[in-house]
Amino acid sequence: MTLLPHAAAFALAALVIIVIPGPNVLFAIGRALTLGRRSALLSVLGGVAGSTVPLLAVAVGLGALLMTSTLLFTIVKIVGALYLIYLGVTAIRDRRHLSLAAIPDVPGRRSFGQGFVVGATNPKTAVFFAAVLPQFTASDAGPLPLQLLILGAIFLGIQLLSDSVWAVAAATARGWFARSPRRLEAVGGTGGALIIGLGAGVACSGNA
Repeated sequence: MTLLPHAAAFALAALVIIVIPGPNVLFAIGRALTLGRRSALLSVLGGVAGSTVPLLAVAVGLGALLMTSTLLFTIVKIVGALYLIYLGVTAIRDRRHLSLAAIPDVPGRRSFGQGFVVGATNPKTAVFFAAVLPQFTASDAGPLPLQLLILGAIFLGIQLLSDSVWAVAAATARGWFARSPRRLEAVGGTGGALIIGLGAGVACSGNA
């Protein structure tokens, strides 16, 4: 038996989960509104790269530990939430420096790194990989870790496409606001508030 039928079913399930805005999507939108398309897309790439952390953890068996250890899960969740709140506060603090002619100079490495941290600590992704991913494996389709990695790669591909679309759409809307320094300042503050709210939501979320 091959993994193909399971992979197709998994791709559909992953699409449903991914298109619903979660931490990675909302973070990308916030970055697009505050820093523009380039930083948003680099954040998306970082988020996808960060999502490989829980994927690899599940593939080697640590996912079960994460799901059964309330303390460990809470630590990961709180660290991610605090980091998001910090980034949101920074965005609000710097909103008066935004203008069409002078978008904040944020190094690509920093945008990628920030996205990586958000992706690696995203509880939605961790729970999905640990609880859902194994359900689409087949006992006679090869080594389980390899199956998990293949299915995870499908998830990451869909995530990259979906999050990029969200980021580009938000960055396009930002162009209208950028025509007025006051509007751009307002949208910068909104993006920061969105990221802070996301961090608070992550902190208050349950294990599922």
